[in-house]
Amino acid sequence: MTALLTSTLVGGSALPGLLAAALWGGGDFAGSYAVKLGGGTVRASLRVVVVGHLLSLLALLATGVALRVPLHDPHVLLWALGGGVISGAALMAFYLALANGHMGAGAAVSGLLCAAIPAVVSAFQEGAPGTTRLLGFALAASAIWLVASASDPEQTDEDRAAARKSMLLSVLGGLGFGVYFTALKFSGVAGVVWSTAAARVGSWGVSALLLAGMWIFARPAEDVEPTGRIARNFWWVLGGSFLDLGGNLSFVTATRMGRLDVAAVLASLYPAGTILLAAGLLHEKTNARQRLGMVLALPAVVLVTL
Repeated sequence: MTALLTSTLVGGSALPGLLAAALWGGGDFAGSYAVKLGGGTVRASLRVVVVGHLLSLLALLATGVALRVPLHDPHVLLWALGGGVISGAALMAFYLALANGHMGAGAAVSGLLCAAIPAVVSAFQEGAPGTTRLLGFALAASAIWLVASASDPEQTDEDRAAARKSMLLSVLGGLGFGVYFTALKFSGVAGVVWSTAAARVGSWGVSALLLAGMWIFARPAEDVEPTGRIARNFWWVLGGSFLDLGGNLSFVTATRMGRLDVAAVLASLYPAGTILLAAGLLHEKTNARQRLGMVLALPAVVLVTL
């Protein structure tokens, strides 16, 4: 059994998939914390994505040019570009959800949902899932229900409304990430660096347009020291951006080395890092039903991988 597990991790997409999970978990915590420090607003979320993705895009372009990385099948970069547009909107929603509390629960729901779309795509491409995977899907659905429906009897109506809003944003973010995972698989033949760079162009572009629209149409009183907020949070923004970038590069590598559904499910373990960081640094608490849901998430992703 140990030998089988070792060979599974060493070969194929397991190691880069797990690395993507670790990097994305840290990146999500850093990015959402930067949004929280910036006020926890939609505009703060957009600023974090715009600044962070611009920095990582410049780093990717400099790397590609300096190392003369070849570009294969450039037409498939449209997949990455479109996926990047969706991921930019999804990441904004996800950061906003985590910044407004329930960081662990929101990350768990998002992590489960972002594996669903690649699993469905793989089923159409490579056949229907077997009994083991269907069991994994059932466990995942149960975990989502437990995490999303759990409530604290001591919460006020305002707290419960905020929790529902946070959960909705997490669901939207998870679905967007699932589309993004699939798009990266289809664009991966263009190369790891250039497919990731094309995705960054899409995510940065849509975030920049949304932020520009808010600046143009919002009342002046609603815009409170945007530059100052970004400056104070710069290191969180920078750290989150480059951890997220590393996760993207690892995930594209994983999809090039093995199956999309395996890479996506392993990468969807990223909430574990976010949850641990939220508990350790922010002392965020979860109730019993949410903890049970998060526990069920682990065998769910394992069964889907088998």
